[in-house]
Amino acid sequence: MSTTFDFDRPLLLDGGTGRELLKRGVPILTEIWSATALLLAPDIVRQVHDDFIAAGADIITTNTYGIARERVAREGIEERYVELNEIAGRIAAEARDAAARPVAVAGSLPPLSGSYRPDKVGSFDTLVPLYREQAAVLAPYVDLYICETMSSAAEGLAAATAAVEFGKPVWVAWTLHEDRSGRLRSGETIAQAAAAIAHLPVAGYLANCCAPESIAAAMPDLVAAAGKRQVGGYANTFLPVSTDWGAYSKGKHDATDWKTYAAAALPLRDDLPPDVFARHAEGWHRCGATVIGGCCGAGPEHIARLRAVLDGAPAW
Repeated sequence: MSTTFDFDRPLLLDGGTGRELLKRGVPILTEIWSATALLLAPDIVRQVHDDFIAAGADIITTNTYGIARERVAREGIEERYVELNEIAGRIAAEARDAAARPVAVAGSLPPLSGSYRPDKVGSFDTLVPLYREQAAVLAPYVDLYICETMSSAAEGLAAATAAVEFGKPVWVAWTLHEDRSGRLRSGETIAQAAAAIAHLPVAGYLANCCAPESIAAAMPDLVAAAGKRQVGGYANTFLPVSTDWGAYSKGKHDATDWKTYAAAALPLRDDLPPDVFARHAEGWHRCGATVIGGCCGAGPEHIARLRAVLDGAPAW
């Protein structure tokens, strides 16, 4: 069905596509992360979208997180960059259009030089054309854009600058430090990150791809900065990810090395089953969040529980 979407009520995002694909047997040990499935198992990508919709998600996200020119080039398939984005957009749009209720598609605009790496964020003049290219390819398929897992104010600014050119709602989601301070991975505050994009018509300020406790710490600042914009969070369920870039010599994981990290089965916390995850999200909602969802490791079972909470069921 065509999408007529109500942005005036609490909204539920989907969960983490990559972990779901891994759980369903899709090999994703490459630079382009979950986007590998667009080539190997597009039917399972569609199944994941369908299952998140069935769980109650209002918004599903294109499987484009791993599609950056730099990553695709390292895999030796840069000539398929546009095609991969088109496949991801088309699969998500088909899932949306087949839904029995209104569902929106968010185009994922990811970090272009590695997740959680504020030290690797390129210059504004380098990033904006790359984000513009990806947003343009996704435009026919998506209802809004999420500039997600932005590790610094500069990264969010570049992605949002490109995305707002296409006349669709744009949300910026920053990833937060594992110290649970509520600051970005760069060490910047939410207020600093929001100030960098305050001149742009960004429709939502969110936090993602970090511990639910980190989102709780940041939520008051997100609400304060957002004003009348959407505000929200979608957390992962992973063990804390090292931001010590020499960590491998110490036996730690660095999530920017996807082959090693995925081979270690993307270790999950054992204290975030759906009910507990929902308690965290209910706290964000009470604090003022108008958008909640899940990120890496949050599956359809987590989203179904969040749906129940948004519909009035207690999280306990």
